Amino acid sequence: MGATLRLILGDQLNENHSWFKHTQEQVVYCMFEMRQETDYVKHHIQKITAFFAAMRRFANKLQAKGHTVYYLKINDINNQQSLTANLDGAIKQFKVSRFEYQMPDEYRLDDQLKSYCNQLSIPFQVYDTEHFLSDRLDVKQMFEHKKQILMETFYREMRRRYHILMDVDKPVGDKWNYDAENRNKWKGSPGAPIHDIVTTDVSDELADIKASKASYFGNIEAKKLLWPITREQALQTLSFFTANALPFFGMYQDAMSKKEPFLFHSRLSFALNVKLLHPLEVVNAAIEAWQQQPGIITLPQVEGFVRQIIGWREYMRGIYWWKMPDYAKLNYFNHDTPLPHYFWDGDTKLNCVKHAVNNSLDNAYAHHIQRLMVTGNFALMAGIHPDEVDAWYLGIYIDAIEWVEMPNTRGMSQYADGGIVGSKPYLSSANYMDKMSDYCNGCYYDKSKKYGDKACPFNSLYWYFFERNKTLLQQNNRLGMMFNVLAKMQTDEKVKIYEQAVWYLSHLESL
Repeated sequence: MGATLRLILGDQLNENHSWFKHTQEQVVYCMFEMRQETDYVKHHIQKITAFFAAMRRFANKLQAKGHTVYYLKINDINNQQSLTANLDGAIKQFKVSRFEYQMPDEYRLDDQLKSYCNQLSIPFQVYDTEHFLSDRLDVKQMFEHKKQILMETFYREMRRRYHILMDVDKPVGDKWNYDAENRNKWKGSPGAPIHDIVTTDVSDELADIKASKASYFGNIEAKKLLWPITREQALQTLSFFTANALPFFGMYQDAMSKKEPFLFHSRLSFALNVKLLHPLEVVNAAIEAWQQQPGIITLPQVEGFVRQIIGWREYMRGIYWWKMPDYAKLNYFNHDTPLPHYFWDGDTKLNCVKHAVNNSLDNAYAHHIQRLMVTGNFALMAGIHPDEVDAWYLGIYIDAIEWVEMPNTRGMSQYADGGIVGSKPYLSSANYMDKMSDYCNGCYYDKSKKYGDKACPFNSLYWYFFERNKTLLQQNNRLGMMFNVLAKMQTDEKVKIYEQAVWYLSHLESL
C-alpha cells in the first residue's frame, strides 16, 4: 500500500487539528510556497514574509513531533509554483495511493482542489479545518428565506449556541450589544501599550522572496517582524492584549490617531486567520480576564471584542460562502474609476488618507475604522471600481484572506453588493473624521469648508454621492434624513458643492 498525502495550506497552521494527534509512518504532509499564491494579487512584503515564516516554523514543529513533511520553499528546484503541479510531483515521488486535504477558506482554492480531485485516479477525502464556530452555510440557512439579513441576529445565535456572555437564556448585563459605547475619540490618555512584544528575524524568508522575483510592495524590517508567526508567539500576544489593551479596547476601538497605529487593538487577526489560534480560546481568554478584573475591564470592553470574533468574523465567512462566486462581480453603483496612486505610495495632501495608507504600507495593517471610514469611505465616494478596491485590500493587509476581506470590502465598505452585508452605504464627511481622529489637525484641506479654496474633499464628495445615486438609494429608510437635508438645501449651495465635487473627481490623482 502506498503513502497518504495530506495537503496543508498556508492558512491551515492548526497544530491541534485531529490530523496531528498521532504520527503515522505512511502519511506525508506537504506544504508549498508558490508564486501561484504570491502573485494572484500584488501583496505587501510583510504578508508574504509572514506566511512563509509561519509555514516554515509550523513544518519544523511537525517534523520535530515525528511527522513526515514534504516542504517546497519558493526557490526549490522541484517547485513548479503551481498547487496542482506540485501535488502531481509529490504523488509521483512518494508513490501516493490516497490524497487528503482540509477545506480551503478561499473559493478559488476550493474550486481548484475540487477540479483536481475530480481527475485523480486515486481515492481522496476532504476534512474540516476544525477552526470555525459555524458551518460554511449556516448564514445561508438562517437568512435564505428572510427579508432582512442582519449580523446582529447571527451574533445572538452564536452567543446562545456557545453560551458566551450568557446568563441562562439572557445576555449578561441584559444587553446584547454595547456598540454605542464603543465610539470614543482617543486624546492621548490612557497611554497606548507598546506592541513590539514579539519580534522575529525573517531575513532568510525575505532573501528567498527577493530571489524569487515575486512582485510585492510595502515596507519591512527584516530583523523585527512584529506579527506573531508561531502558536507560542500568538498566545503571548493574546496574553499581552487581555492584560494591557482589553481594558480600553471597546471604548476606543473606533478611534484613530496619527501617533499610534495600533492603539488598543489585539493584533491577533493574522494568527487567527492562519489558525495558530482558535476563536474560542481567544474569546475565553478575554472573558476570563474580565471576570478576574471586573473593576479594570468592563463588560462593554469585552463584549465589543467578543462581537468581532464570534459575530462579525463568522458572519463574513457565512456571507462569502453563501454568495460566491457571483459576489466577486457585484458592482451596484457601476463604479469604474481606477485607484489613485496614493493608495500605493501615501503621497497625498489628504491627511486622513495619507496616515491610513502609510500605516498600512509600514505595518501591513490598519484597524477596521481606518479601513471602513477612511480608505474605504474615500474609495466609495470617489467611485473606484470595486475590483481595484478588493485587490488593494487583499494585497496590503497581513490578515486579508478573501473569505474575510471581500465581504468587508465589496460589501460593508463599498456597498457594491447593494445591501447584502450593510443596511446602508457607510460614508461620512470631514465631521466624522474630526470626531474620531486627530487627522484633520494640520491638514492641507479645511475640514469646515464644503467648497472653495482648500475645502475638504470629503465634504463635497459626500453630498454629491447622494445626489448622483439618488435613484438607487432614496428608498433606503436609513438614509431618509440625508435626502431630507438635500431637499431643503438651497439650490445655489448645492450647485457650488456639486461643482466642487466634480472638480475633485476629475483631479483625483492630484488630491
